[in-house]
Amino acid sequence: MIVYRIAPQWQVGLEQVEEALNKAPFMECGATQERSFGFVPPRGEAHGPLAESVGGQWILRFMVEAKVLPGSVLARRVNEKAERIEQETGRKPGKKEKRDLKDEAKLDLLPMAFTKQGSTWVWMDPQARTLVLDTSSQARADEVVSTLVELLPPGFAVALLSTQTSPQAAMSHWLKEQEPPVGFTVDRECELKAADEEKAVVRYARHPLDIEEVQAHIAAGKLPTKLALTWDDRVSFMLTEGLQLKKVSFLDTVFEDKAADDGGFDTDVAIATGELSKLIPDLIEALGGEAESGIASAAAAVAASASGGVVTGPATAPVDTDPDSAPF
Repeated sequence: MIVYRIAPQWQVGLEQVEEALNKAPFMECGATQERSFGFVPPRGEAHGPLAESVGGQWILRFMVEAKVLPGSVLARRVNEKAERIEQETGRKPGKKEKRDLKDEAKLDLLPMAFTKQGSTWVWMDPQARTLVLDTSSQARADEVVSTLVELLPPGFAVALLSTQTSPQAAMSHWLKEQEPPVGFTVDRECELKAADEEKAVVRYARHPLDIEEVQAHIAAGKLPTKLALTWDDRVSFMLTEGLQLKKVSFLDTVFEDKAADDGGFDTDVAIATGELSKLIPDLIEALGGEAESGIASAAAAVAASASGGVVTGPATAPVDTDPDSAPF
């Protein structure tokens, strides 16, 4: 998960968000279209709303479809076209003509290419002013944010969550002193990386970390890039140096009060957002509190948006291929 702070100046209702998303519904790729993206109903119901509210938490679902066109197949078609030109004219195509042939070959092959779809859950907490994306890919996150900035009512802007203490410095302290922050426990997985030119990496998996060997690695200059933690005996996750939460898992204690017949979209969203809305503030506190620079960045982004500036993402973010996963 990647967490953003929404600029405080942006105050809109769910109806306005829904109206904005209706301008960009997801549509499958056309015959010669390489990639398409847009929003789909979070509940999975045809023609359902594109923005749902569960307990005051707003849930969206961003879908991407991409054509799978292997480079070797495209290269072979280009070579076939080039050889045909050489046989007919007695000359080899130049670089510019080769580029044109590649475009032609791509148009020939795209209608026959397989497609893959992937989706990203988007959680907006209007009260806490957080935007949480269920992805570990910054390229995908940039694409989702860029799309939201373009679609949503004026003033929408976000900045990556930033804390007073960097996750890497905090993780290093927790491992070195063997003192996790209040409410958290250190689990049995981490990655340490040297800061020198060799970039040596040490990984521990299913291994106790309260050992002298780990402390020795940190003393030698290796810094944590990933650390497995558990919050309040309820949620386990992997914290990264970039303040991302990976491998989020809700433990059995979360479901003790859940009836056997409970289930479905609303229950899944209520559980996930209910736990994470408590975990995120506790994690921020464990990292020394939120940095003012992050809030200022969100406010500055509003000014950039008002003057025509738009957060731009890459043209081709990776496709997550698990479109049927539960929210978060």
